[in-house]
Amino acid sequence: MNLPDSLLDSTWLWLGWGLFAVAMLGAAVRAPWQRLADNTQSNVWLGTIVVLTLLWSIKAGVLPGLNLHLLGAMVFTLEFGPWLAFLGLSLVLSGITLNGAAGWESFGLNALLMAGLPVLMAHGIYRFNQKRLSKNPFVYIFANGFFGSALTILGTGLAATLLLVAGGAYPLDKLLEEYLPYFLLLGFSEAWLAGMVVTILVVYRPQWIATFDDTIYLAKK
Repeated sequence: MNLPDSLLDSTWLWLGWGLFAVAMLGAAVRAPWQRLADNTQSNVWLGTIVVLTLLWSIKAGVLPGLNLHLLGAMVFTLEFGPWLAFLGLSLVLSGITLNGAAGWESFGLNALLMAGLPVLMAHGIYRFNQKRLSKNPFVYIFANGFFGSALTILGTGLAATLLLVAGGAYPLDKLLEEYLPYFLLLGFSEAWLAGMVVTILVVYRPQWIATFDDTIYLAKK
């Protein structure tokens, strides 16, 4: 994650910018901007961006592109839905890029890898759990907050590995040995942190989570 400009050739960088522009346009059109008209909700959205910018700044790694950090994509998606979450994570990426943790030329690829893909997976996991599992607050917390967050990190790690191999940045055997396995540990950390945050929000601030409906999850419980 956090790909530097020199890691992949210009074809990948231009492709990343093109796909990112399409994704941004779609998110801007479909985002429920009316929710941010409420001062409390806008403060929560901006506050989440600030917290995640600090969280993304704490990373571990040795070689360029082979660094690890938590994402928070599942929490952001549960709070505001996929469109505002993607836009918010793109702002988070802008913050760490300004700090020099990533390159501007590779911003499009980084945004797709660390914002677009995680949000897409997080929303898909939430929709699957909503349709297939019982409407119970404990199921909501564990299936989405804990397990969903871990799966999101693991999926992002696999996608990053495939991208680095396809772009010729590193050989597959090196990534399988020195990079991908660490996402298991990162997924565990993300699961516990995100799970605790979702638990606190469900108990004390359910109005901050767009995907949690009291009439559905607490009715007759």
